[in-house]
Formats: sequence, structure tokens, C-alpha cells
Amino acid sequence: METIKTDFLIIGSGVAGLRAAIELASYGEVLVVTKEVLEESSTEYAQGGVAVALSDEDEVGIHFEDTIRAGDGLCREDAVRVLVEEGPDRILELIKWGAEFDRIDSKLDFTLEAAHSRKRVLHAHGDSTGKEIERVLINKVMSYNNIKRFPYSMTIDLIVNDEGRCIGAKCLKDNEIHYIFARATVLATGGAGQLFSRTTNPSVTTSDGMAMAFRAGAVLEDMEFVQFHPTVLYAPNAPQFLLSEAMRGEGGVLRNIYGERFMERYHPQAELAPRDVVSRAIISEMVRTKSTHVYLDLTHLDSDFIKKRFPRIYRTCLIYDIDITRDRVPVSPAAHYTMGGIKTDINGKTSVPGLFAAGEVACTGVHGANRLASNSLLEGLVFGKRAGESASICIDEELELLQVKDEENHITVDNYSEIRTRLRRVMWERVGIIRCNESLSLARDELKSIGEAVRGSFLDRRSLELKNMHQTATVITETAIRRRCSIGAHYRSDYPSREGCMYHIQCKTDEKEGILFTTERVG
Repeated sequence: METIKTDFLIIGSGVAGLRAAIELASYGEVLVVTKEVLEESSTEYAQGGVAVALSDEDEVGIHFEDTIRAGDGLCREDAVRVLVEEGPDRILELIKWGAEFDRIDSKLDFTLEAAHSRKRVLHAHGDSTGKEIERVLINKVMSYNNIKRFPYSMTIDLIVNDEGRCIGAKCLKDNEIHYIFARATVLATGGAGQLFSRTTNPSVTTSDGMAMAFRAGAVLEDMEFVQFHPTVLYAPNAPQFLLSEAMRGEGGVLRNIYGERFMERYHPQAELAPRDVVSRAIISEMVRTKSTHVYLDLTHLDSDFIKKRFPRIYRTCLIYDIDITRDRVPVSPAAHYTMGGIKTDINGKTSVPGLFAAGEVACTGVHGANRLASNSLLEGLVFGKRAGESASICIDEELELLQVKDEENHITVDNYSEIRTRLRRVMWERVGIIRCNESLSLARDELKSIGEAVRGSFLDRRSLELKNMHQTATVITETAIRRRCSIGAHYRSDYPSREGCMYHIQCKTDEKEGILFTTERVG
């Protein structure tokens, strides 16, 4: 066992974690812990772009209204106001640091995406926006000598003292336990996409931060709201590759297996309706036509424009014998983004002293019941910086070291692959795009059964991830059972009405009672 001391510990290396690290570099030593290499995060795979009110035809107030509307009434307005008002400065800052967003002549090129009323989505290298933002942030991080990196390290749990303050984390690296003590800890571990058998998320998104914070006593909020991206590649032997919302923004249309456009029947904005609406429409159309997918059709658009605008998507689809300029692309929805998470204020503070969170792992309420397309990268930049600012105050805290007694009997989950597949299938089939009491109750029973296999002390990454996945899956299922109405990304076929749905669900763990739930009315 090794003890490591630092001023600030950041767990996660996506846009939020890196931006927090940059902010904290002015105040002391920073250590960034990540499961894989620094570059591996959901940020790296973000294609569509980053939404920001910087164009001549746009205004911060209009971006605010679009975000509120997409969130279906459950956004926390103070968080949305912070996002849209501080967003332009964060993007201009990135450009100053070397970000190369696409331009027409010398002007930034903005595009339209679903549920936006203005062209406000910036993109880089066509469809590699997240990769470009990650590149710039990593270069900036590397310029600081006092930001250290701790890759290939699986965080096991947070370290909490007797007063309930987070003072660091226990990590596993090279089969050795490391106790990292810090004045402040920032969680930026991303979402929970891997809980579902179809997801656009990379393999590292196993809800570790949410589960660890929950075990440490932090409050989680709105966990039932999981966004499913409507258009994900559906082809034999192909990965679940996201086909950017911008493809529909540029004029792509959805057709069923008979070649018929269908979105006009479901929403007046057709293909540019909010993501939850489009996902449910696709599922409904698949059921109606007894098919496993629908088609995204760009064949009516200029082929040279498509190749230039979506080069990464074009090249990837060619590998699977699909030419998006000539062929209709088979697609179906997949889990994409977790709107809920660790409850924080607009400065990244959680309910646990010394613990902060930002990005997809956190819930500021900025997304409400349904995230507006391309607001996620902006969220990471804005609230990553704010979490860093907030955590910097802890530089005056005493660096506390505890003598932590480790569990002696470590085990490994038997039949790991079988149990993981079972959990992901249960979540996809029972707690997915369309839910009801019957499906959720079946999921609850299945998860209780799986729970028997993931109890105990683990010291291998696969078992630790599965433990975290099970804990978060249980919370999502239980909150979905309690929300007996339909709003945003949470749709229940047995309670399709939105009436009486204006509240947030919060939960925390209790040694005696299990999970304790409370509700907070909007307004």
C-alpha cells in the first residue's frame, strides 16, 4: 500500500475534469486520476459540436429559452443561466488556447441541431469536436508542471473521515492499493451509458463516480432521466457508433423500412424534434413495422458536402460497407447521456464537504428532464471551471491523513461476463426508452438477484465496475418506479400524462433504511 499526498485530486479526464485541473493549477499541486489514458473519455467521442450563443443571429437569452424548453420544465434556471452566460467566454478561451473550430472564410461556422431555434453549434474537423476540445485541454494541462497524471488507475472508493468530510480516494494501480489524500476532491468520471446493452458511450463509463459518491453519503438527483440518442449505427458486426444529430440538422431524414418518412406524424418539428421524442418515435415505428431499425437518409444531399462535413462518420461507415452519400444508413436508438447524477450547486459543491463534481457525473439541474443537443461539452467547460474555483478555497484546509484499515478478504465476481450482460440487458429492455410498472418491477427483481453476486470487497477492475453499475442501475430503477408520470426522457406507458410531474427526486444511502428518497417541487 502506498500513500500519496496532493492538494487537489481530480478523478476523470474528460472536458470537466481537465478544465477543473487547469483552474486549480494556480492554487497548488493537482493529481488527475483516470482509468485509462488521459484521452479516453466520452469527450473524445463527442461528434456533433458545442452549442454557444456567439453568432450574429443568436442571443444568450434565446439559448436559455431553448435549453429550458428541451428540459421540459425541470431545468434549474440558475444553472441554465450560468451555462449560457459563461459559455461564450469558455469557448473564446479555448480558441485562444489553440482550438480550431471549423470556419467559412474567417468566420466561425455554426450549424443547426434538433430543438435549437438558431444555428449555434460549433464543430471541429467536421464531426470531431470533442476530440479537438480534448486535444486543446490536454495540451494546456501538460503545460503545468504541478498537474500530475495517474493513468490506468481504478478508483475503489472515496475516503471520508469521521466528520463526514471527503479527504481523498482509495485507488488500484498495477495491482497495488494507493491511498491518495487531498484537501479537495473533484469527481468528473462521466455518465452511466454502459449500464445499457446499447450505448454510444466508451467502455469506461460505468457510473463509478455516481456510485462512489453515493456510498460516501452524497445525494443523487433525477437519476431516472437517461437520454437515448435516436440515431446509432445498427449493422452486423458494427460498433454502436453514434451518427451525429448534426446529420439531421443538415437535412438528413428518417425513413422506416418501407422507405416512408414518418417523423411528421409524431412531432411538428419532424427530424428536429427533441431527442426523447425522436427516440420514442423510432421505437414506435420499429414496433409498427416489425423491424429492428429505421434508416437515416442523406442521399438527397450533395455528396461532397457530406464527406467534408462528416468525414469521421463517412470513413467509419465505409468500413461496414455503407456509403452515407449513396446508402440509407440503418439506425436505432442507444443510451447516450445521464441527465441525473451527484447533486451539486452551481459551483460544483456536493452534499459531502470536501467533495465536488462536474460534467455528466453531476446534476446541477442544467439539463432538466432532457438535455438540449450539444450542451454537454459546454457544461463540462463551464461547470468544470466553476468546480475548480470552488475547490480552490480548500487550499487552506489541513491535509488530513488517516490510517485506513483495508478489507482482508478480497474476492472476484464469478461469471463476470454473464452477469454484466444480464444487467445491461435488463436495463435496456426494462428500464429503457419506454417504461411501465410491470417492466420496472421485473427489473427491480432481477437487480436484487444480481446484487447477491456483487456483494463483498473487490480488488479487480471488472468486479469493481460491475459493483458500481449494479448500484447505479438500482437507483435509476427505483427512481423510475417512483416517478408515476411522463416527462422528458422518462416515459411511462402506464402513466403517459405530464400532469403532476414537476418535481425532482433526490436519494441518499442509509445504513439502516437502505435508500432514502425525497422530492422537491419545482417553483
